[in-house]
Amino acid sequence: MAAEDSQQDDGMEAIGFGCVNEEFKEIEEVRSLISKLTDVYTDQIAMETTVERFTFIVDQYQEQPHLIDPHLESLMNQLLTIGRNVNTPPALQNLAFKMLYLITKMRGAKVVVRLFPHEVVDVEPVLALITKQDPTDFEAAETRYMLLLWMSMACMIPFDLSRLDSNAPQDSGDHKLPIMDRIYNAAMRYLLVVEKSRDAAAYLLSRFMTRPDVKKRKLPEFLDWAMEYVAKAEYTTLQGAISLTGVLTTLGLLFKHGKREDLLQHAGRVLEAVTQLSLLECDNNRLRKCGVKVTQRIGLTFLKSRVAKWRYQRGSRSLADNLQLSKEAVQQRQAVSSTGPQQPGEDDEDEEFDIPDDIENVIELLLMSLRDKDTIVRWSAAKGVGRITGRLPRELADEVVGSLLGLFTLQESDGAWHGGCLALAELGRRGLLLPARLPDVVPIVLKALAYDERRGNFSVGAHVRDAACYVCWAFARAYDPVEISKYVNHIASSLVIASIFDREVNVRRAASAAFQENVGRQGTFPQGIDILTMADYFAVGNRTHCYLELSMYIAQFSNYTTDLIDHLVDIKVHHWDSAIRELTSKALHNLTEKAPEHMAKSGKERY
Repeated sequence: MAAEDSQQDDGMEAIGFGCVNEEFKEIEEVRSLISKLTDVYTDQIAMETTVERFTFIVDQYQEQPHLIDPHLESLMNQLLTIGRNVNTPPALQNLAFKMLYLITKMRGAKVVVRLFPHEVVDVEPVLALITKQDPTDFEAAETRYMLLLWMSMACMIPFDLSRLDSNAPQDSGDHKLPIMDRIYNAAMRYLLVVEKSRDAAAYLLSRFMTRPDVKKRKLPEFLDWAMEYVAKAEYTTLQGAISLTGVLTTLGLLFKHGKREDLLQHAGRVLEAVTQLSLLECDNNRLRKCGVKVTQRIGLTFLKSRVAKWRYQRGSRSLADNLQLSKEAVQQRQAVSSTGPQQPGEDDEDEEFDIPDDIENVIELLLMSLRDKDTIVRWSAAKGVGRITGRLPRELADEVVGSLLGLFTLQESDGAWHGGCLALAELGRRGLLLPARLPDVVPIVLKALAYDERRGNFSVGAHVRDAACYVCWAFARAYDPVEISKYVNHIASSLVIASIFDREVNVRRAASAAFQENVGRQGTFPQGIDILTMADYFAVGNRTHCYLELSMYIAQFSNYTTDLIDHLVDIKVHHWDSAIRELTSKALHNLTEKAPEHMAKSGKERY
């Protein structure tokens, strides 16, 4: 008996703690590789072997980078100890910062930058290291990028920077300038370069300009320079487009991090300068995205930060809190929501504030960007529409929704449908799409779930269907079940059809995830738990399994039987992909026994 218990404990250790032990071994190996840098940096083969092994281990955390968080700060400090030492040879210093860059690429700069040392004593050494860098030395590109990120944190010390000038070395060159000017010049030096340091310099400038002592002296100077540069910008060349990207990125981050009272006086002319660029006609998608970000953040600057009192409020969004509510409380909350979140005129002071005329131009540009040919631009525009609508009065917000619904026509491109779905999801999850609009929105979402436009020997529309699943996922979290009850059967059938019959695996999985979210949050989907048990996120990964087995299981539920058959007969029988047509014929053969009369009637009416 004792031997059996011992074997069981060993098995549990292998299953439960194997991953932890493996992770611990990998982290220890990483620490060992870092500690050996001083010995291998002079040997080219040993150095390349070390970097290759380090990259392999770090890349394993790419899908779940948060797993390295408990060790992240200690690894950074170990590398910075090597990199910040003034006696460290340049080759070893570049190697340390290169490894730190690999960690940053895996975990994300927003997380890593918060863990940099940011004491007063760090400002001068980091600035000295940046000043020593050569922008043309491409082997030290990672070093420059990490130093600029480090300075973006170090420059935020809560003391006036003029206090540090008395301690600065008074030798020749740049050191004669005040430290404020030196940091500004160092960032501007890398703002227009053709490398990753450009992004770090933009982030550094945006954080540096928000300091109380800096914004008085340097903010007007920088904005004057930026406006002059934008006015003369020529983005038809690669170099011009890259340089303009750095300037626009800085402006976008500046309006994100800065205070409204400091930037409001400059917002109008910045918007005018960006509008005159006509970036929607530019071929560079990164540049168009930067233009959308600047535009939406200027729009947010025009409007005071507020929470719209007219927005729809479901109540608690936490599943744990919802499960703790009593049945009477749930019924009471649903009864209140059935009367509408708020009627016009209930809160007049919410409407009594001026809306600048420039807001109309901002919203128009964002709506036009929802039609963009690149997803990154449409996604940024959709988030901008959601953020700005949340600060508008009810009537103006409803006009935005009306304009948004105008994107869903046969004359519009698939990009407009995709961008429109993303915007609807953003409005829904923010409570800005009131239940009164659901009769107009739900039919559009159902059409988007089946959107498939033929283009020769292929079709487009997978991204539209994926975005429509995101809308259904957002609606599940946004509305009370009583608001969605009249649309439940249609949404459930459309999501089931997409999850088992769609050609693309990412759409099937998105539909399955949206169906699961609705079952958990709404609790009103017919046979929801039974279907999820079989057709979960992983089960829908195999298309043949979906068509021939899952369809048979779901068809036993009368709520879905005829919808499954009708979809196959109307859509999939004449699909452009021969593999889909073949699977459709087999699926229809199998489904005949589930509804023979309907099958015969459907075939007779259609053929």
